Amino acid sequence: MSITMPTAAVEGIQLTVTPFRADAVVGTIGLPALLQLVPSPKVEEDRRAMKFSPGAIRRHAEIRSLVQRTLKASQKGRNVASYARYIASGINGDFGSGWSTPPITLWLADDPGAVSDELVPGSGIRRITLLAGSPVVAIDGETQVTALHELYDDPDRYGTTYQQLNTVRLPFELYWGLGVEDARQIFYDRNVEGVSVDKNLAMSMDQRDFGTQLAHRVAEAVKVEHDGEMVPFTRLVQSRKRQLTKTDPELVTLSALRVLVVTTIYGRPGLALSSATVRHSDLPAGVTAEQVRRRVVPLLSGLLTQLHPQLAARSAASAPAVLAGIGIAAHQATGWATTGLPLADTDLSDLLAGVRWEREARYWDGVAASANAAGVLNFGGGAKDSGGRVADAILYPDSESGRKIRGR
Repeated sequence: MSITMPTAAVEGIQLTVTPFRADAVVGTIGLPALLQLVPSPKVEEDRRAMKFSPGAIRRHAEIRSLVQRTLKASQKGRNVASYARYIASGINGDFGSGWSTPPITLWLADDPGAVSDELVPGSGIRRITLLAGSPVVAIDGETQVTALHELYDDPDRYGTTYQQLNTVRLPFELYWGLGVEDARQIFYDRNVEGVSVDKNLAMSMDQRDFGTQLAHRVAEAVKVEHDGEMVPFTRLVQSRKRQLTKTDPELVTLSALRVLVVTTIYGRPGLALSSATVRHSDLPAGVTAEQVRRRVVPLLSGLLTQLHPQLAARSAASAPAVLAGIGIAAHQATGWATTGLPLADTDLSDLLAGVRWEREARYWDGVAASANAAGVLNFGGGAKDSGGRVADAILYPDSESGRKIRGR
């Protein structure tokens, strides 16, 4: 007796998707299914592991190598562990709703095994089936995929569980029917064509960064008379751009205000932290976050109130390098400075009161800026380059630079 064979039902991983063009769809996928579709890039770069891997994995590694960078000995690879910790913290609820990972861009080197009719007429929503062993490569978001493999391989290491990870769903877009050249082009477009965010500006948007938190607190604590009315200083802080233009109504950028805060906390070492995350655990030895808040907020509130006329005049005081130098000087008045002479608030105020803030070469050339042949100043060197020189000029009035910025 013979048994009839089943009809041509296709078996594999089924995904519910919505097309946005004829050869590409978007949807969400469970974490275990994603890791089954896309093998670990770290494993695929391990020659010893690949020697004993199944043929399908070796084929996948070959296709991946055509369109992706290597992880080993690269910044991309070094980011994997920190990315895994970030995702685990998000899954554990440590960040509330304030966290996100970008959709993963997948490329299927073959065609889907099957595509269903619309599940809801007129919606475009369909179910596609990817055959087992189909080479699916992450052409954008591969660091995230590698981090997810790390998480799933050892959840305990990252403080999470398989039960939590099995409920995670991830957004994706999937392309198929493309040649290697087109897949490479998508990789290039995603990684090169977009304008990368300046690191200092991005840092000023990080609401978990202690420096950013404190910068907001300082701005909220200050009220000044501006254009004939009392306004909170927050209205005068530009948080969306790295640099101000002449037509901007704001007086200082959030990233520059953050530099002032960070250098006040750390002194000169704060210059190196202008584009690095500041955590509570990174504060100076013996100083708590609450102590920093209680001291820095009123200290800088007073300084910003004093400097408001100079900031409103678009003087040298608004340059990030100058604000960094002011912060280094203010560090001497915090009470936890371990080098240099301690200052009282009135001492600091007096030191700043004698400075000529006009943007003129005779005061700032060679200290916070450089002047061209016509005497026009360029403050483009930035906080790291010039902040220390500005601090020295403020703190030591009788030095050459100190006399220079005081017009003596």
